[in-house]
Amino acid sequence: MKDILTAPFLTEMIRTTANMYRLGWDERNGGNISLLLDNAELSEYLDLNHVLREIPTGFQAPSLAGRCFLVTGTGKYFKNVQYDPEKNLGIIRLNEDGTVAQLLWGYSDGGKFTSELPAHLMSHVARLAVNPNNRVVMHCHPGNLLAMTYVHDLDERAFTRTLWQMCTECIVVFPDGVGVLPWMLCGTNEIGMATAEKMQDSRLVVWAQHGIYGAGADLDETFGLIETAEKGAEIYMKIAHLPWKQTITDEQFHQLEAHFGVKAREGFLD
Repeated sequence: MKDILTAPFLTEMIRTTANMYRLGWDERNGGNISLLLDNAELSEYLDLNHVLREIPTGFQAPSLAGRCFLVTGTGKYFKNVQYDPEKNLGIIRLNEDGTVAQLLWGYSDGGKFTSELPAHLMSHVARLAVNPNNRVVMHCHPGNLLAMTYVHDLDERAFTRTLWQMCTECIVVFPDGVGVLPWMLCGTNEIGMATAEKMQDSRLVVWAQHGIYGAGADLDETFGLIETAEKGAEIYMKIAHLPWKQTITDEQFHQLEAHFGVKAREGFLD
């Protein structure tokens, strides 16, 4: 067996969590990530028949039966992942109906996966139905996006258009726009279901006064989605109180669509 600590998916998770903490997106134990793994690749590093223990998921996800995920642990600080990945991360495989997670590696202190795992699994189901290459769900608390939910209309079209107008690359990076949920109690199946419904149309879902969920093909893409939306929100928070003399027009957005081969979400442009 190869050394699991050298696995590309693990080293990239370590780099990603460190960067998210450095940027202030994941204070204390805030935020969580789940990465759908390739079982064949994983078998090069772990004996998939060796189950350390079983942990109920609190959710039923039969479409994910037998799938393996690398998941951040509950109550764990992102800043500590790089120093002790086996304590702060875990690799789980879902049983035949998705109600039990079989622990294959990690959570070495007796811990378990993030309390938001049901919400992650719901979003994985939603995104895989849209795009089978979407393997990452990432949740964090970027400061400017949070601030924006206090002062901006939470209408999805309006919220998305404002972010698009802040930076030319925004519509290119997330032409599918941003889903927006009003404040809801976190750690519940209700917010997970609401997020998954939004994930059918958009890879980014903002939780008002809380944070954002992002989905993508890999850790880099998902990180970049959130990073770009947060940059747009930062610019907005710097200029929202000032008179605007110009912005990116819908005609210019259409030029960007044509030039970069993207299509803005239906109904979001005039």
